[in-house]
Amino acid sequence: MVLKTAEEIALMRESAQIVSKTLGMLASEIRPGVSSLHLDQLAETFIRDHGAEPGFLGLYDFPNTLCVSPDAQVVHGIPTNTPLEEGSILSIDCGALKNGFYGDHAYTFAIGDIAPETQQLLDTTKASLYKGIAAFQKGNRVGDVGHAIQSYCEAAGYGVVRELVGHGLGREMHEAPEMPNYGRRGRGKRFQEGLVVAIEPMINRGTKRIKQLKDGWTILTVDGQPSAHFEHNVALLNGRPQLLSTFQFIYEALGIESDEETPFEYTGAAP
Repeated sequence: MVLKTAEEIALMRESAQIVSKTLGMLASEIRPGVSSLHLDQLAETFIRDHGAEPGFLGLYDFPNTLCVSPDAQVVHGIPTNTPLEEGSILSIDCGALKNGFYGDHAYTFAIGDIAPETQQLLDTTKASLYKGIAAFQKGNRVGDVGHAIQSYCEAAGYGVVRELVGHGLGREMHEAPEMPNYGRRGRGKRFQEGLVVAIEPMINRGTKRIKQLKDGWTILTVDGQPSAHFEHNVALLNGRPQLLSTFQFIYEALGIESDEETPFEYTGAAP
């Protein structure tokens, strides 16, 4: 567990905000007929134009800037030339590296009009993200966050993926501690001031079970039902969770009003 200074966290926020702005830019481009490879190319250019490097490109030999995962793909989908389809959903996970620190977060987009039950999956998954963030308090433990996400999603009848987890974030894309989306209260590592994590529920409409394609990257639900993925970067400052990332650029592009991030507003360290 690598704890950060307030100055380092401020630099991390710059990286996270570049990812946030990238996702906001993509929100205006996502529509039926557009390919995920086109979105990937837009994202790479945008990130470089903002003085950062794509965080995923080449990481563990991943071939692209974005992980794009439609419908039953959970995470780690590789961009393709296949046109996006009306009624689908698309998880976009993006990373950026600037000033030696990573930003890394994700949002699941609706492509045109989607089924009400699919929208409910998106709404529940995103709400569970903030349940997890609220549990990221000084003195709490990893299991408190996982339990908050798991209990909320399973109460709605959804499957909580076990094999893929959130993580610490900093000069490395993946640092300790691992942040599962399931767990027991009071278990696991205790959170300390200066910890920065990526909290990222991956929730399936059906079974929690997953499988991997032969490409070595793409993860799918075993039963072919849709999966949703939302992710924020959060720092523990002044004993409370403060968001380094934001979905507000996405909401501006889509005409959505939301105050969901207000309780976790970034204020930096106390003077």
